[in-house]
Amino acid sequence: MRANRKEGGRAERLLREALWQQGLRFRKHLGALPGCPDIVFSTARVCVFCDGDFWHGRSWVELRVKLERRANAAYWIPKIAGNVERDREQNRRLRDLGWTVLRLWESDVLRSPNDAVQCVVAALREAATRRKSSFNRQSP
Repeated sequence: MRANRKEGGRAERLLREALWQQGLRFRKHLGALPGCPDIVFSTARVCVFCDGDFWHGRSWVELRVKLERRANAAYWIPKIAGNVERDREQNRRLRDLGWTVLRLWESDVLRSPNDAVQCVVAALREAATRRKSSFNRQSP
């Protein structure tokens, strides 16, 4: 467990490199935002989290069953369930602040970084479209 990093895991680094190669510029781990997103596009108001499958409860129903059969289940089940709930709360707070939130699974990024980049690009385009339509409504 000591080898697990809070910031800059392998999938996150791979995603950042792929985004950079596409010419996309961003900030990393912006602590001023709820949850300290891994990648932040401030102008577009899009933030990206690269979540570890285990730590953030991917396929939580199946994972919970597996954890019940393992050692220290009384610790791990509330720990992962708390992480899942915290993620939901962070998503809600960020959306309330006007941010688009993307949560990408670590294994998906590792399997296909290009698909992850396309997901981010789509969110950036959608955010740009929303900003443009919002700007047009405010103009006289």
